[in-house]
Amino acid sequence: MGIQKVGVLGCGLMGSGIAQVCATAGFDVTVLEVEQKFLDAGFAGIEKSLARFAERPVEKGGITAAQRDGIRERLKGTTNKADLANCDIVIEAIIENVEEKKRMYASLDGIVKKDAILASNTSSISVTELLTAVTRPERFIGLHFFNPVPLMKLVEVVRTIATSDEVYETAYEFGKKLGKVPVRTSDKTGFIVNRLLVPYLLDAIRAYEEGVGSIEDIDNAMKLGCGYPMGPFTLLDFVGLDTTYYITHVMYDEFKERRFASPPLLKRMVMAGWYGRKSGRGFYDYADPGKPRANKL
Repeated sequence: MGIQKVGVLGCGLMGSGIAQVCATAGFDVTVLEVEQKFLDAGFAGIEKSLARFAERPVEKGGITAAQRDGIRERLKGTTNKADLANCDIVIEAIIENVEEKKRMYASLDGIVKKDAILASNTSSISVTELLTAVTRPERFIGLHFFNPVPLMKLVEVVRTIATSDEVYETAYEFGKKLGKVPVRTSDKTGFIVNRLLVPYLLDAIRAYEEGVGSIEDIDNAMKLGCGYPMGPFTLLDFVGLDTTYYITHVMYDEFKERRFASPPLLKRMVMAGWYGRKSGRGFYDYADPGKPRANKL
């Protein structure tokens, strides 16, 4: 099947990024939110992102004024689920809560045309559990994008045991049309990236708890010793400590292995509301965003 019209559920950080990427690739995009104020905030973020791309030379990934206008024209926001009826694929990027996601899918199952693909951007929830909310399990798949979506090249294409071959291949090719590098994976908790990344991040926290090194020294060691673009604590603050903490519960419930269990320090920081960059304080203090300073924990 051919994909021409894309629906996106949610206009937060991930949803707005997915919408922007789809519109940039030439697809007509309709973004659904529960209230207009959330659409306004998300579209304002898209405008800022497009402005940054417009400042770059085209040969370095920038866009022209005409391209920016075209992207804007292909983007539409709505609070009416009926506006998604003719979408060929609907990508969900709402709150990482299984019951909320299932309620959303169930409410759309009778609205979106029957041959449409339903996809989830979940990073940790079982895609198979989500498909139980709809009557078309063979047309359900995971499409896990990475933040920031307009810049990160990867998308994990997550197949369940119920996903049809046609849908799997269509979703994979769709990822390529978005300018991404799609990787195939199955519906195992954490998929590929988080299955390998989360234990690394949690071990960094444990190393700090055990006095192996300071926050700055552990970050610098992994950047300069392993060639990582950022150290584990910088990455944790970027991803969000609350998000990581939630993922640890999902992964530990699945595997019951210590490497997926949340370290005590992570739990305390989340309880205190220290979520990282978005809250202004995590492993680093962002009072001066240009010069984050490591906290003493």
